[in-house]
Amino acid sequence: FDYPDMEQNLTLILNEITSLRAHPDGSNIFRMDDPELMKFPVAYLSEPGYWYPTDSEALALRTYIAKGGFLIIDDFHFEEEWAVFEAAMRKVLPDGRIERLDRSHPVFNSFCSIKSLEVPYPGRLGERGLMGEFYGIHEGNDPSKRLMVVINYNMDIGDYMEHSGQGLYAVDPTNEAYKFGVNYFIYG
Repeated sequence: FDYPDMEQNLTLILNEITSLRAHPDGSNIFRMDDPELMKFPVAYLSEPGYWYPTDSEALALRTYIAKGGFLIIDDFHFEEEWAVFEAAMRKVLPDGRIERLDRSHPVFNSFCSIKSLEVPYPGRLGERGLMGEFYGIHEGNDPSKRLMVVINYNMDIGDYMEHSGQGLYAVDPTNEAYKFGVNYFIYG
């Protein structure tokens, strides 16, 4: 789940290079129907290929997103995981249309300029050619409106950030993962 190292590493970077007031000394882990979630503009959901929201969680997350919350979805790569994620997302946003994002989307240029979306999945799968795919759901299914949900498929930016101090993965994709993370938080 990349917790707590990913959050701590990302918040240290956010504090160093942005004016966001991130808190690296603690994390907030909520159920999607916890009212406390409404206090935070950005939420991160890891491993959605195993996500089965209750009716209460789906309604609360729909409300969170409708009130301006930004949802980052990360860390899944099997077709079966996509099917589970998509069913869960349909429960949350029944009318939401999942569309592929291209590099020109503002979320990829909100702080760092991301030059390419060709980022390998961490580890052996990436070494074998599995590359990240980036999708989103826009308000009113209108790409000119606010991106409400960003979806990292065939990608795990959290894993890159979690292990960045250990040299487990190559430097270039690790740096790119931080750029995605920073941009997502700035955008959100």
